[in-house]
Formats: sequence, structure tokens, C-alpha cells
Amino acid sequence: AMTGQALGLSIGGIAVFATLAASASYIAAPTAMRMAVPEANAALSITASLGISFPFNVIVGIPLYLKLAQWLGGPPT
Repeated sequence: AMTGQALGLSIGGIAVFATLAASASYIAAPTAMRMAVPEANAALSITASLGISFPFNVIVGIPLYLKLAQWLGGPPT
């Protein structure tokens, strides 16, 4: 969120930027686990990332990122 503010994004832009940054972990995690630990259960890592991280981000994360963006106040004037 602070990077979005430093880039001069609007409050909505900051919230979207923070959401995308938080989403990167559950998009890349299953692939990273598969490469790092070949004997790891790929289905479990995909299920955990989509079954836990995604709903958390939708229910808690996005409202939190929006509040944070509002608190940061958008681009400096």
C-alpha cells in the first residue's frame, strides 16, 4: 500500500495495488513448492493457497487494504 502511495496512485489504486501484491503469494506458492520440494503434494499446496488465502483475501484483506489506502490518503497534494 505504501508503494502505491509512493507511486502517486489514488485511494482505489492503492487498494487494488495492495490486493494484487497480496494475491501474488497464492498464485506463485504452488509452483514454488513444486520446484523446491518435488515430493511435496502439489494438490495440497494448491488447495491450501486457494482454499485459505483466497477467501481470507476476499473477506478480510480487501476491506483491510481499502481502510489502509484511506488512512494513507492517496497521492500527496
